[in-house]
Amino acid sequence: MSTAAGSITRERLRHKALVIEDDADIRELLRYSLAQEGFAVEEAADGAEALDRINRRAPDIVLLDLMLPRMSGLELCRRLRSAAETAALPIIVVTAKGAEVDRVLGLEMGADDYVVKPFSPREVIARVKALLRRAHASALEPDGAGLYERGRLRIDFGTYEVFIDGNKRDLALREFELLRFFVQHPLRVYSREQLLDLVWGRDTFVEPRTVDVHVRRLRQQIERDDANPELILTVRSVGYRFNPEALG
Repeated sequence: MSTAAGSITRERLRHKALVIEDDADIRELLRYSLAQEGFAVEEAADGAEALDRINRRAPDIVLLDLMLPRMSGLELCRRLRSAAETAALPIIVVTAKGAEVDRVLGLEMGADDYVVKPFSPREVIARVKALLRRAHASALEPDGAGLYERGRLRIDFGTYEVFIDGNKRDLALREFELLRFFVQHPLRVYSREQLLDLVWGRDTFVEPRTVDVHVRRLRQQIERDDANPELILTVRSVGYRFNPEALG
């Protein structure tokens, strides 16, 4: 193989995906589809095996079935989000058709996106690429190395660290991006659809309700009382706005 061809191959394999699925046929479909797009793919058939693989070497993105033996996908997602090393690991949950409760719970546990079985491999690949593009773009943004400091809130855009009253909060990638957007665009009201376009990206396929779930998770991390938020305010029938005055 020529040097040029070798470099192309290495470039195509720059992302590693971990497929966590107990159904061998679905696992193979996801593995094959991702490999065709140049991903290096690892597989796990249950939650405990997946956690062991991630602890040894974290992938760039995880596709996670929620109904798993030994450790459920929800529990695995919760553990990944509670550990500093994997708090920002991109996670796409895979749920059964019509299982809206599972989808919401997956987002509540910190997943960034979801796909519904039966799914189109093309849709899965599009979602994977969109999430990875967003993560990559965030790291390359001009203000990525800056700081936001006001009152009790401190955000380091270079290290993806958030501190409230000096205490570090481990945010999922999407929660961090949402917070970044809010602090960079204070006071203005944004609808759920606008937030999907501006934070998730126009090539996403998620429902507007996804925004509500992530706002709720973000409030749990940064508000003094998430039941009575002061920083991220709901504007009834419109959307959300960030209120920096509450920071002091």
